[in-house]
Amino acid sequence: MIIIIFSITVLYLLLIGSFIYGFDKVNDFKLEESQPQTKFSVIIPFRNEAKNLQALIQSISHLNYPKSMFEILLINDDSTDDSVERIKQELTLNTSLDTAILINERLTKAPKKDAISKGILHAKYDWIVTTDADCQLPTYWLDCYDHFIKNTSSKVLAAPVTFKKATSFLERFQLLDMMSLQGATIGGFGIKKPFLCNGANFAYRKSFFNEVKGFEGNTNIASGDDIFLLEKAFKHDKNNIRYIKSNQITVTTTPQSSFKSLKSQRVRWAAKTSRYKNAFGKLTGFLVLVMNALLVCLPLLFFVEIVSLKTLVYTIAIKLMIDFLLLFKTARFLEQEQYLVSYFLSSILYPFFSVYVAFLSVFKGYKWKDRAYTK
Repeated sequence: MIIIIFSITVLYLLLIGSFIYGFDKVNDFKLEESQPQTKFSVIIPFRNEAKNLQALIQSISHLNYPKSMFEILLINDDSTDDSVERIKQELTLNTSLDTAILINERLTKAPKKDAISKGILHAKYDWIVTTDADCQLPTYWLDCYDHFIKNTSSKVLAAPVTFKKATSFLERFQLLDMMSLQGATIGGFGIKKPFLCNGANFAYRKSFFNEVKGFEGNTNIASGDDIFLLEKAFKHDKNNIRYIKSNQITVTTTPQSSFKSLKSQRVRWAAKTSRYKNAFGKLTGFLVLVMNALLVCLPLLFFVEIVSLKTLVYTIAIKLMIDFLLLFKTARFLEQEQYLVSYFLSSILYPFFSVYVAFLSVFKGYKWKDRAYTK
């Protein structure tokens, strides 16, 4: 048993250590003043987002980028609230925006992928940028994309996402979890094994999307409009996939308001991991789950005297320290170090939450946006 515990811990240590190394290998991007050249089609699917759309459209109206060089395509995914009315109301105050509201056509089991595909079909420009309806965009969002595109040969670009604020412990718990995902994302790009990205801040050429046949091959699972496309891109042309490491391009979103909605979100995320084709992504997910499961089991193993107190303490301490190093780098990059005060309690609870979510994702379906999805 000691050998198994030691092996799992060492492998986990090496994995997170590689992300810490990779994090620093991705250069910080600094926006410089230049003449905008790239035209963008911004695609935003929405379903019952009335409460968030005002903030989103206001952030769009405050973008520094020339209004004549981007369009906004909002795809209504069968909303049952007054989302469309809210959008129209906001657009009357922002008439300079080139905006269209499209109606999603359900062709597959993945409504969000259908919505994005619909948007791309109607997009006027080659560069597609996706975000979510519950997000707010930074002022120099498109300027950063433009400057990066002009100075690289990129075809696919991933960029950071975080929560705008976190007041309750539940929100801080989610923020720290989001930070860990961002740290692993950046680290993966740094070691040239990208396996994570976030569709709330993701860009790619329309021609490239069509070249890899879009979402074909994974439309039988609702989520993964970002990660599965990244997998395809990496397999097709890994040299032109990059991460923009800049606070000026960071998109902010809001945490889930309840444990129930958080659980549904995480089960939805976990449900797609079995469909990963990226071997490194599969290995990472498996090793992280095994390490968390080990931490859940260790107190019981100690209680029945299978492992010693020293083994219990050392294993937990090693995981806490290596996780903290990656989290600290990410928090410093995102300028959210103040939330690290919740790290210790969150890190004690997280293994139990992680194992619980993994269990549910295997044996149960989930509900999201008032729709039920089965395994």
